[in-house]
Amino acid sequence: MAISPLLATMIDAAKRAGEGLIIDQARLSTLTIHDKLGPSDVFSEADLRAEEIVRGALMGARPDYGFLGEEGGLTPGSDASHMWIVDPLDGTTNFLTGSPLFAVNIALARDGEVIAGVTHVPKLNETFYAETGGGAWLNDTRIYASTRTEMHSAVLAVGIPFATKPRHEQFYAEMERLTQRVAGIRRVGAGAIDMAWVACGRFDAYWEQSVSAWDMAAGVVMVREAGGVVTNTLGGKLDLMGGTMLASTKVIHADLIEALRPV
Repeated sequence: MAISPLLATMIDAAKRAGEGLIIDQARLSTLTIHDKLGPSDVFSEADLRAEEIVRGALMGARPDYGFLGEEGGLTPGSDASHMWIVDPLDGTTNFLTGSPLFAVNIALARDGEVIAGVTHVPKLNETFYAETGGGAWLNDTRIYASTRTEMHSAVLAVGIPFATKPRHEQFYAEMERLTQRVAGIRRVGAGAIDMAWVACGRFDAYWEQSVSAWDMAAGVVMVREAGGVVTNTLGGKLDLMGGTMLASTKVIHADLIEALRPV
């Protein structure tokens, strides 16, 4: 597949950051861990190093673009239309407990719409990427959303609120409505991977009621280019800064909205 120079830069940056994360995970006992809002919401020096690698590569390619990173926050650019959106280590808790399910997430948005995205899962050697009009890919293979057509055979992924996040009672109500109607519900612990797995058909849908732009942005273009749909959890237009997101196959999207809307 021929990819744009900017997408090639994004892929290279994600892989370089991923190499560093593999090294850092091998020496977990030496890493300094910091709390954000409490012991359930943490980051480490590995997050900071990965963001520095990604930021250097992206800003070297387009220094006039804005940059929104999970660790460093927002740096506006002279080009107000374009913004890099980066989570250098999605799945930090997984990373810190030795799980391979963590990812580097990089997206490029133009006027609030994601036009390119990369999700690199270094321990699995899987790089998901897409740009508008170019399809969605896993390594060198074109990927597509699931072809399952019935809710009762669907496997869903969800972001479960942890101690410092809101909407716990809403989550319980959603589980009560959905567990009786689907084949299974999973929590990977890294929204970037959840969205990539919707794009490649491993999951039929993923939703979260308290999600940050850097967790979902790259996956938005992947799911859409793979033939899926991404909206907010009421079925409206997705707002990257709006906090809610539903990515699913087109076939079950309306059923999921019907199940989620009452709660």
